[in-house]
Amino acid sequence: MATDGIRMTADERREAAIRAAVTEFGLTGYNGTSTAVIAKRIGVSQPYLFRLFPNKKSLFLAAAERCFQSIQQFFEQVTEGLEGEAAFRQMCMSYTELISGNDTLRMQLQMYVASVDDDEIREFCRRGWMELWSYVVARTGVDDGEAAQFFGTGMLVNVLVALGIGEGERCWTGIEKLYADRYPR
Repeated sequence: MATDGIRMTADERREAAIRAAVTEFGLTGYNGTSTAVIAKRIGVSQPYLFRLFPNKKSLFLAAAERCFQSIQQFFEQVTEGLEGEAAFRQMCMSYTELISGNDTLRMQLQMYVASVDDDEIREFCRRGWMELWSYVVARTGVDDGEAAQFFGTGMLVNVLVALGIGEGERCWTGIEKLYADRYPR
């Protein structure tokens, strides 16, 4: 099988399927996404897709794992060469960049929606969330209270961005004040 005339290995197709799954599940959610759409996006048959992933849920979980990995990789990149408080500040100040204009925000929101009704997805996403929490605490040295404020603010930012509430709107005032007080220029 080939995509655009280029022969791909099973690992390359698996990677392509995960990328496509992040996009498609992000757009239409776990229940609303057909695996046929994902297979078509990467140029394989649906039966072939099920050779790469045994079922739709395993593909969704691979997409969820990729979302958590992308967030952590982003934090690693933006904090390169920084330690402690400086690393934490950079994570706080750059989060909006991570979720603007790509699939990360959509996939995050869909992961939480799917977690409401599915115990296996919930447990998987709970573990991913806790691993990300532990990473932020270990990387920056903040305590759990500061981590809670960071993650809580991140969820608020997710909602504001999803609703298209621009940074000049009053909903952002509290966030701006929080960071201005903590990180004066």
